[in-house]
Amino acid sequence: MRRKSTTRRREAMGGLAKGLSVIRAFTREHAALSLSDVARSARIPAATARRCLLTLEESGYVTRNGRNFLLRPKVLELGAAYLDSMNIEQVTHTHLEELARNTSDSAALCVLDGEQIVYVARASVRTLVRLEAHVGSRFPAHATSTGRVLLAGVSEDRLQRYLAGSSFEALTEHTVTDPSKLRALIEDCRRAGYSVVEDELAYGVIALAVPVLDQQHRVVAALNTSSHSRRISRTRLVRERLSMLQQVSRQISAALASVPWLSLSAQI
Repeated sequence: MRRKSTTRRREAMGGLAKGLSVIRAFTREHAALSLSDVARSARIPAATARRCLLTLEESGYVTRNGRNFLLRPKVLELGAAYLDSMNIEQVTHTHLEELARNTSDSAALCVLDGEQIVYVARASVRTLVRLEAHVGSRFPAHATSTGRVLLAGVSEDRLQRYLAGSSFEALTEHTVTDPSKLRALIEDCRRAGYSVVEDELAYGVIALAVPVLDQQHRVVAALNTSSHSRRISRTRLVRERLSMLQQVSRQISAALASVPWLSLSAQI
């Protein structure tokens, strides 16, 4: 096992890893970064950060404004390649559109990526003023209904690592940040087969989520319907939409049988 691990490290491209870390240094809150900012965020020497930035600039992924660097739209091609390879939007579009139309709200399909959930498909007939998500949006898993559904589907070992190694930010006064309370909610979700989160990700946002399964009955994605908490109560949300959501989940689960990546992801 050690020999295989050593071989993998030897074959890995350190330069590529550093370049990707430079891209990840840019966020919504820090869209323009100086060289020293990038080096500090990516945890690499300034000289290395400079070479990465110059390479990315030459390739069209980065531009500069004075002393600051910014990402260019070409970076979106990297995410587009991921979505295109899975073909998820095309596979799920009709189902999500129908769910959004029947609820007069939004519907989304999310996957787990580390400590965050990522929107891979979405449909909406209503705009949430306080929080508008789109394909590619990321949110902390602990504060979302889809995140808790996805965490309910991971192994006990992975869940333990997540709870022990993550820092849970309080996004509102209602956000659950205590690991033991969060574990209890995830276990409740596992037993019930759904999760409801209200005013934890943002004030006014309430969402109900259910798992999407692969052919081996493993959780590979989460389907949610969201609304404004002033429009609908938690009890009414479950009563009116749970069976509808579960039916659409089964339809999407069947449709996603043609997406090999999702089955493989459950094994990672």
